[in-house]
Formats: sequence, structure tokens, C-alpha cells
Amino acid sequence: MTARVMQVVSAIGLAASIAGCGATAPARFYTLDPAAVADAAPADRLVVVVAPVSIPAAVDRPQFVVQISPHQVEIDEFHRWAAPLSDAIAGTIAADLTVLLGIPNVATAPLVGLTPTHRVTVDVQRFESVPGKEALVEAVWSVRKDKGGASTSGRTVAREATTDPGFDALAAAHSRALAKVSTDIAAGIRGLR
Repeated sequence: MTARVMQVVSAIGLAASIAGCGATAPARFYTLDPAAVADAAPADRLVVVVAPVSIPAAVDRPQFVVQISPHQVEIDEFHRWAAPLSDAIAGTIAADLTVLLGIPNVATAPLVGLTPTHRVTVDVQRFESVPGKEALVEAVWSVRKDKGGASTSGRTVAREATTDPGFDALAAAHSRALAKVSTDIAAGIRGLR
């Protein structure tokens, strides 16, 4: 081969290599879903508003943040939450409370024409994802009754195991952990009645 032909072949090979590097796996998107199961009689005449949920800055991003060692995390660019995580958590807790309290009037914003009877605030302090092992949610929550101003608060630490290393299983485990948080909040609401 001549030097010129070798340069052309090298250039084509380099271009193909660069083009191959640009081909990446498509991103996958995940949701949190309500997982609570009703275990008590429906509560009557309650209107519950779940305030915006605060979450740790380390997980406040679209990508899954996975724990790979006790002091090291990895941000997975190709596995993402379908909505902002704080919004997804608030919506999941609201949906769980709807089931647990047996009422339709639970939302993440004031409902038109209805005055809230209870306001819920949630501060998620830990939201850890360990693929193939567990999802951990640690949350401090409070419930304030609008009339009379009575309130209650608590801390829930919920660990949900998963043996499947996939991100679907991890999202489902987080949904189950949030159902435990919601169960404690529902008990707090019932205790204020």
C-alpha cells in the first residue's frame, strides 16, 4: 500500500471509531408508585395536603445515585427518574395516604374549593439505592392539624430488600419503603383526630 492509501484507510478507521463511541445505550426512566395497602376504616371529612418534600442534595438529580461502597456513590447516566425526585416522592406519599386513609382528598397542592384539615411535611434525610441489595428511605415527617394547631411528628427508617440487580426492582423497593413512611404518617393523622 502506498502512504496515501494508508492515510485514507487510517482516517476512515478513526472516523468509524469516533462514530462508534457516539453510539450509547438509550436512557431508561423510572417512576415511584403507591404501594400502600388499606388496613383501617376510612377516615371521614379529611382534606390532606402534602407539602413539597425536601431531599438530600446528593440525590436531587434526574439520575439514579447508587451506593457502591459505604463512602462512595456512582451517578448512573442511563437510569433516570421520570420526574424530579422530590415531586415523585410527594406524589407517591399522597397516593399512599389516599389508600391508607380511604379518602379522595389528598394532594400535593391545595384542592380547589376545599380547606385542608391536615398539612404534612416530609424531610427525606437518606435516600439510598444499593442495586441487588436494598433501598433505604429515612424521613422525618410532621402533621399539623389546621384547626386547633395540634401537631405530631416522627421519624421513619424503611429498608426494603431487593435481590434483583435491576433498576426496576430498585424503584419498586423505594416505592415499598415510601409506603412504610406513609403508613406512619397516616397513623399520625389518625392520632390527631
